[in-house]
Amino acid sequence: MKKLLVVTSALVALSSIPSVALADLAFNVGAFTDYRYRGISQTRLKPALQGGADFSTGGFYLGAWASNIKWIKDAKGDSDVEIDVYGGYKGELAQNVNYDIGLLTYIYPSNKLNPSANTTEIYGALTFGAFTAKYSHSTTNLFGFANSKGSGYLDLSASFEIADGWSVAPHIGVQSVHRNSAYSYTDYSATLSKDFSGVVFSAALVATSTDKVGGGHAYAGPSGKNLGRTGLVLGVKYNF
Repeated sequence: MKKLLVVTSALVALSSIPSVALADLAFNVGAFTDYRYRGISQTRLKPALQGGADFSTGGFYLGAWASNIKWIKDAKGDSDVEIDVYGGYKGELAQNVNYDIGLLTYIYPSNKLNPSANTTEIYGALTFGAFTAKYSHSTTNLFGFANSKGSGYLDLSASFEIADGWSVAPHIGVQSVHRNSAYSYTDYSATLSKDFSGVVFSAALVATSTDKVGGGHAYAGPSGKNLGRTGLVLGVKYNF
C-alpha cells in the first residue's frame, strides 16, 4: 500500500542518520475513524492510518509524518497521501514557560492541482504550564487556494491530567485564508485520552464554523457532505 511504503521510507531515512543515540528517536503509528486537520476532514469522513518519526537533540528536532487522504483526488488531483516534514527548536524562557519555533512543509506527491496543494508554514508557540498558544503563517499558497500566501492559523489549546493516565485537551483554532475569506473559519475540539504504557486511546469531539459558499458547504466532499461538520473521532496510537 502506497501510504505504508511512504511511512516506512521516512522511518528508514531517519533511522539511518549516523551517530544518533536510540534515545533520541521516537516513532508513532495510529488508526483513526477520521483524519481531521484544523477541524476539516482530510479523508472524506472515513478512517485514516498514520505514522511518523521524530529525532531530537539539545532542543533541536526533526520529524516526518504521513497519512492517507482523499481530498486531493476529490479536488480532481492525483495524490492519496500527505507527508509532513518539519524541524525546529524548543527551549525554556522561564519556569513553566516554554517556546517552540519551526518550519513545516506539507507535501502531496504529484498532486497535479493548480495552484499546488503543497504548503509551507513557519510557526511559533508559547506554553504556560498546561496552556499553549501557537501561530502558523503560510509562506506559500495555502493548500491549493489561489493567492493565499500569508494565511494564518491561531491555535489555543490546553492539556489537563484528570486521573492516572487520563487527560482532556480542549482546543480552539482560527484559520484565516488570505484573499479567500469565505473559506476562513473557527474550529473547536475536546479530546479525552487514556495512555496504556504507550498505547493511547482517544475520543475527540470536533466542530467548525465553516460557512456555505455558492449554495454548498465551503469544505465539501464530492457528494456535497460537509467535511467540517460536528463529529466524534475515535483513535488508537502507539508511541515507541
